[in-house]
Amino acid sequence: MKITFLGGVGTVTGSSYLIRTNRVHILLECGLFQGKRQESYERNRHFDFDPRRIDAVVLSHAHIDHSGNLPNLVLQGCTAPIYTTHATRDLCASMLPDSGRIQEADVAYVNKKRARKGEPPVEPLYTEEDALFSLQGMVGVGYNHTLEIARDVRLTFFDAGHILGSAMVLLESKEHGRPVRLLFSGDLGQPGLAIVRDPTPMPPTDYLMLESTYGDREHPPIEDARAMLADAITQIVRRNGRIIIPAFAVGRTQEIIYALHELHLQGQIPDVPIYVDSPLAVNVTEVFRQHPECYDQETRRLIQAIEITDPLGFRQLKYIHEVEESKALNTAPNPMVIISASGMAEAGRVQHHLKHAITDPNNMVLITGWQAPNTLGRRIAEREPVVRIFGEEFPLRAEVRLAYGYSAHADRQNLLDWAKPQSAVTRGAFVVHGDPLPAQALGEGLRALGYQRIAIPIQGETVKL
Repeated sequence: MKITFLGGVGTVTGSSYLIRTNRVHILLECGLFQGKRQESYERNRHFDFDPRRIDAVVLSHAHIDHSGNLPNLVLQGCTAPIYTTHATRDLCASMLPDSGRIQEADVAYVNKKRARKGEPPVEPLYTEEDALFSLQGMVGVGYNHTLEIARDVRLTFFDAGHILGSAMVLLESKEHGRPVRLLFSGDLGQPGLAIVRDPTPMPPTDYLMLESTYGDREHPPIEDARAMLADAITQIVRRNGRIIIPAFAVGRTQEIIYALHELHLQGQIPDVPIYVDSPLAVNVTEVFRQHPECYDQETRRLIQAIEITDPLGFRQLKYIHEVEESKALNTAPNPMVIISASGMAEAGRVQHHLKHAITDPNNMVLITGWQAPNTLGRRIAEREPVVRIFGEEFPLRAEVRLAYGYSAHADRQNLLDWAKPQSAVTRGAFVVHGDPLPAQALGEGLRALGYQRIAIPIQGETVKL
C-alpha cells in the first residue's frame, strides 16, 4: 500500500490522499484549497492523478475543505462510488450545489474584470448542475459497519465527533497475504460539543493519519465560550447594537443555535431577535433534524426533559429564507443577533451584513472559528483598521471578539488524549491537516507519548507502507 499526500498537509485546506494497492486506487477526501482566488482556482482545477483510474472515493465528512472538489473530480471522468456516512451524504446534497453556485458567482465577478481588460472569460471550477450530478455516486454507510469497497480493501467508519456525520476512516487491505490497517482520524471533535457524540476511542491500527489543526494550542473551556456569548449579547442589547457572527453553515451554526437556546432557557441572555441568515445553514439545520440518531445523550435528555421537539428552534429565533428578508435586516431596528455564512466571511450573505455593520462602534463581530490566511474573516480577527468588502474599503470600528472555545476541532490535549493508547498503533503515524507549526508541535507530543515512527508529510510526497 502506498499513500500520496496530495493536499491537507502543511495546511488545513484541500484534504486529499491517494491510496494505492497492487490492484486498486482509492481517493481519501477530495477537498477544496482555500485562500487567494487565482492560486486556489489553479490548485483546485488540476489533479495530480487520472480521475478515471480511481476505483473508490472515501469521504470523512461534509466540510468543503474535505468534500468540495468532488464535483470537479466527477466532471473530469471519475465514475467510482463515493462512500461516506448517511448524514454526510445528506449534508453534501445541500453543500455541494451551494458550492457550485459560489463557483459560478465568483467566475462571473472575475469575468467582468477580465472583460474590461480585454481578456477571455474563464470557466467555473464546476457548476451547481455538476454538483447535483456528482451526488448520484454517493453511497451511505453506517458507523461501525465494515464494507468491502474494492478488491481486498475494507472500509469501516467510526464517529469522529466533529460535525454531524463526521467519521474516522479505517481502511484494511491485504497484499501478498499481508494485512495492512490504515486509520485516518478525519477531523476530530473536542469532547463536550453540543449535539454530536464525543469521538470514538481510537481503534487498533498499523498506521495512523492524525489531524493537527490545533496541535500547538488548547481551547478555552466550552463553558467559557458560552459565557462569552452570553456577555456579548448582554452588552449589545445595552448599547442597542447588533452582533454579526460569521459561522460555518455545518456544525458551527447549529452549535451556536443550541447554545443560545440553552442560554435562553436558563435566563442568561435578554430577549433579543436572533436571525439565521444563510440559505445553506437553513437547509443544513433541517438535515440535523433528520438525523437524531447522531445526537449525543445530553441533547436527547434536553429533548426529553422539557418536552421540546426541536433543539434548534425557539421563539426568539428566526430562519431567513428570502433575499428581501435578508436585505431588510440591514435597516431593521437594533438590537439583534445575525448568524450568517460563510464562516471565514469569504462568500455569502454575511459579507452584506458586515458591510453595513462594521463601521459602527456600537456593533460587534464575534469570530467563533479558525480563519484561513488571506480571508476577510482573518483580517477582521486580526483587527485590521480597514477591510475590503465587494471591492470597497470600510473602516473596522465595530468591536471584535474571538470565541475560539466553540471550535469543532480537538485541541492539542484532546488529540494527545485520543492518541494516548499508542500500543494501538503498531507501525507509525503521519501528522496531517495542519499548518507547519501545529503539525510539528503535535509530532513532538506524539513522540513524548512513546510513538517511535512519526512523519510530517509534504505535499506530493509518496510513502510506501
